[in-house]
Amino acid sequence: MTRPRIVFMGTPEFAVPSLAALFELGDVVAVVTQPDKPKGRGQALAISPVKAYALERGVPVLQPQKLRTPPFSEVLREYKPDVAVVTAYGKILPKDLLDTPTRGCLNVHASLLPRFRGAAPIQWAIAHGDTETGVALMVMDVGLDTGPVLAEKRLPIAPDETSATLHDKLSSLGGALLREHLPAYLRGELTPRPQPEEGMVLAPIISKEEGKLDFTRSAVELERRLRAFTPWPGAFTTLEGKLFKVHRAKVGTGRGEPGTVVSAGPQGLEVACGEGSLVLLEVQPEGKRVMPVGDFLSGRKLAPGSRPFET
Repeated sequence: MTRPRIVFMGTPEFAVPSLAALFELGDVVAVVTQPDKPKGRGQALAISPVKAYALERGVPVLQPQKLRTPPFSEVLREYKPDVAVVTAYGKILPKDLLDTPTRGCLNVHASLLPRFRGAAPIQWAIAHGDTETGVALMVMDVGLDTGPVLAEKRLPIAPDETSATLHDKLSSLGGALLREHLPAYLRGELTPRPQPEEGMVLAPIISKEEGKLDFTRSAVELERRLRAFTPWPGAFTTLEGKLFKVHRAKVGTGRGEPGTVVSAGPQGLEVACGEGSLVLLEVQPEGKRVMPVGDFLSGRKLAPGSRPFET
């Protein structure tokens, strides 16, 4: 059997293991990624991790500003792809593009569909308190992660999991999923199964405001959100008018009006929530380094019963 001609579409670091797997499974004839973007203080143009990897392998890199006008499908058709594989590309593919490869477009998605369709499945799985997630290989259609599923691989979510640690695990799992199932799909041995109607949860893009600690929520929810939004946007509140970041915390048993200091000492800064309490363990005052809360409290007294945090 001749090696399949594969086009890959992806952008961030998460997508690189998927691309690496495809070099083992066929001939990667082109890589499509987002245009270079300004980054850092100097706003110099930076290339995506997927572009960097593709250039190392000597593969043509395509970076269309738009997919619809002019139709990017006309450019892609010149590469005569058997299949396109998409992992975290970052744009919705129009129908003419989906129809260009002879065997269609497949997507590696970082959740167990239909749960967490959308841009940020990793973060929302942690924020919702799920104990299991995974990656799904699906046949793409014009909807948002609505296509039939070919295969999936499952993974437990550890109690201390952050979106950063889960990102790396699922990224590697995406490559393994392709190695295990793409050849069978191309041989016609996998039957796509429609996603069930029930169990759909959306995973919208994360905004910076999602990281704000609202102490009227339960402590369990806040602890999950802290881990979900690490490293970005992080968890933060306002302490007497200044930004106060929280890098690590645990659920406590204290009670009080939301935002009230329950206790403060080397073992933690305990803040009452809508239900239970959140014990802050590592913090970062505005303009300072990340530090154990004991170090912070050695130079700053916060009395039990006070309400120094914005609620």
